[in-house]
Amino acid sequence: MKNEAFDIKNLEKRLNIVFNNISLLNEALTHSSYINQHKEKKHNERLEFLGDSVLQICISEYLYKNFPDKSEGELTRLRSLIVCENSLYEISIILGLGKYLRMSKGEELTGGRDRISILADSVEAVIAAIYLDRGIQEAKKFIMHNFSNIIDRAINNDIILDYKTRLQEVLQQKGETLISYNLLKFEGPPHRRKFYTEVIIDKTVYGTGSGYSKKESEQNAAKAALCNMEVIYE
Repeated sequence: MKNEAFDIKNLEKRLNIVFNNISLLNEALTHSSYINQHKEKKHNERLEFLGDSVLQICISEYLYKNFPDKSEGELTRLRSLIVCENSLYEISIILGLGKYLRMSKGEELTGGRDRISILADSVEAVIAAIYLDRGIQEAKKFIMHNFSNIIDRAINNDIILDYKTRLQEVLQQKGETLISYNLLKFEGPPHRRKFYTEVIIDKTVYGTGSGYSKKESEQNAAKAALCNMEVIYE
């Protein structure tokens, strides 16, 4: 049987935070599906709500103080690149949050520990737990340490959220507009179906991608095409 107390201590080390009230961290790691099978009364959705606001204010303050020449619109664009599901998911992978989450067996069996939305939400919940337990300064310290690379990439325009749109823009600049996405195959059970897509430009395959939705597989195919065209780099 998994020793949750031992696991939570390991996670504290990864987060570089020692909680005064460890129940806050437990709550941050509890998916709503878990309480249906156990005697828990709290899950992490309320913490996600608070964590999103804490993250927004910390990033907003950093951008406001460090980039006085940027307009409101530019600051808003940068913040949207930094505070987004993809960035939160990236942080969750680095911290290894997936293995510490508490969820139902059904959720786990359908890929819950790898689901982008669940992992992204867990980062917000952890931020809220740190804020409630240790205060805004510790929360800010945690955010700035873990998001520093993402902030740098956003400032340097190295983050692209919509690869399909970016690919279309590049092709239009080159005078090439014949682009299509072809679903190659899909596999797996209905609740965990994986799609494989190729992107074709002027009858030539420029990239292939996969994902757990058609949209995700097309985005990854477009990303592969941009990499092959040396517009972006992995």
